[in-house]
Amino acid sequence: MFLNALERQNPALMEAALRFWQRGEIRPDSYVIDVDQVLANARLLEATARAHGLKLYLMSKQFGRNPLLSQLILQQGFAGMVAVDFKEAQRLWQHGLPVAHVGHLVQLPEQLIEAAVAQRPQVITVYSLEKAESIAAAARRQQWVQPLLLKVVDQGDVVYPNQEAGFSLAELPAVLAHLQRLAGIRVAGVTHFPCMAFCSTSQQTETTANLRTLLAAKALLTQHGIQVEQVNAPSASSVATLPLLAAQGVTHAEPGHALTGTLPSNQHGDGAEKIAMLYLSEISHNYQNTSYCYGGGHYRRSHMQHAAVWHQGWQRCAVQPVDSDSIDYTLPLAGYWPPGSAVVMCFRTQVFVTRSDVALIGGLHSGQPTLLGLFDSLGNALSGVSHG
Repeated sequence: MFLNALERQNPALMEAALRFWQRGEIRPDSYVIDVDQVLANARLLEATARAHGLKLYLMSKQFGRNPLLSQLILQQGFAGMVAVDFKEAQRLWQHGLPVAHVGHLVQLPEQLIEAAVAQRPQVITVYSLEKAESIAAAARRQQWVQPLLLKVVDQGDVVYPNQEAGFSLAELPAVLAHLQRLAGIRVAGVTHFPCMAFCSTSQQTETTANLRTLLAAKALLTQHGIQVEQVNAPSASSVATLPLLAAQGVTHAEPGHALTGTLPSNQHGDGAEKIAMLYLSEISHNYQNTSYCYGGGHYRRSHMQHAAVWHQGWQRCAVQPVDSDSIDYTLPLAGYWPPGSAVVMCFRTQVFVTRSDVALIGGLHSGQPTLLGLFDSLGNALSGVSHG
């Protein structure tokens, strides 16, 4: 999906990945990240947000909850981190990272609520009264008032499978009346997802019905005397979309793919944020006129289409359809390629749901590429990896 953009915007990353692989410092099934370019993207995003009065929460799941990269991005001016599920929150807390927003997309389980409130996040998202009551009880025990965001939804909204949740606009007035009676919490704002999405027909990132629902919910909160501090509108947050969100009254966004340049709107390599991540593998074997490279990094919504194989220079080939019902032990490539050849792909991913390694490279654009660290897909530092 992004191989053309990678070759256009960051060919140096391909060359660096190849060299580290040739030296045995990076294994197949690795996402290789250009840290300098990620930080350049982060600075561009933060400057755009600041110019339009927005605050940004860093989303790290796309690059594997990586603690080192997260720390460096936060230093560019981000307001904190968002944890989309409780396991991510725990991982980030373990690394001492400031989790500003937790509970969306996945509410906190009961046994973690006390610990989560003790971390004093800026906001916790809820979409059930029972969860709000549990948070309120924990906050009262800690003599604290915890700000909440309410996840909202309405008929006709975009709701992805396995993410069905939210207070409907119809029930929101009764919900607000109930919550306003609870000591230990206060409603600080609203959130929804996805508020923007890339349209394959127009080839533009456009607002969804969810944003209209979000703004309607904000109006309802105001009518109930609530001072709305946050209108949080995640999905497709980028340099191009942040001004559009701000014009609608959004206050917070949560960039993820924009940091690595892997936005659908950048598939032609003409986006403001440049590609900063690729997938590195190696040809394992051939079978019936198809070559197979080591897998582990497949993501069902990847739209991977082409690969570059290092064989007397970079050569293009098609990635054959991948059966998502089976484990991606290997990935099929069209044609015959010698076993042991390096393979580079670039596609949309969520590293935290893969089995891949993550390799951070610094100094790439100053001519002194350095391997800053190797991690697993959940942000754990790897030890015992052969460095050739």
